[in-house]
Amino acid sequence: MTADLFDTHAHLHFPEFADDLGAVLARARAAGVRRMLTIGTDVETSRAAVALAAREPDVWASVGVHPHDAGEADATALAEIEELAAESRVVGIGETGLDFFRNLSPREAQERAFRAQLALARRVRKPVIVHCRDAHEETLGILAEERVGETGGVMHCFSGDTAIARRCLDLGLLISLAGPVTYPKARALPDVAAFVPGDRLVVETDCPFLPPQPWRGKRNEPAYLAITAARVAELRGESLQTLAARTSENAAKLFGL
Repeated sequence: MTADLFDTHAHLHFPEFADDLGAVLARARAAGVRRMLTIGTDVETSRAAVALAAREPDVWASVGVHPHDAGEADATALAEIEELAAESRVVGIGETGLDFFRNLSPREAQERAFRAQLALARRVRKPVIVHCRDAHEETLGILAEERVGETGGVMHCFSGDTAIARRCLDLGLLISLAGPVTYPKARALPDVAAFVPGDRLVVETDCPFLPPQPWRGKRNEPAYLAITAARVAELRGESLQTLAARTSENAAKLFGL
């Protein structure tokens, strides 16, 4: 019996899937992945995400500008994201946030784009998908100032410890665990998996990136969500069926599905 899984963060419209998307989706469905959210990272990929969600009944879209691309998030780009946000298959804003690990855009530009998208989320009443790498203090500070509790959202590919997780939960956010929870050197993530309340947890692939342990070094895809979910269930002392049903319900509620 396959579990009822919801991949809350995929990039199915990225070039890595251009040649075999149909097969990728078929494998996902066969593995029990009933719903998928494909995530935009700039105007062009947000457009592509919306187009893909319009074609596939079990795929929805999120639109936004990733911190790596924040340098290009001018008024025109943000206006286009806002226009796309009105589409019926768009259920979230982002991926947005801060990445002080790679600093591919200036920090000021990242913070400006992040605040603009949090304000947009409030206007369109849709939750935010938050990217945070080596910037927990700054990210949490901005989320609090921008009243993220009004829209809700998800800390995507959570990389902090239980103390950071508690602060995210206090802000009203869900915690999403991805492939790294399966890695032998997962550091604090096993503790986080056990710590997060059952009604505040979701799972994701972040495909084509961050495959779970058996597939490291390969392209990730939604079908592999079952591996990550099984590890999270094990860490929580739950069955995969129980965890999958609960995390899917959490995601559906957050995204209004």
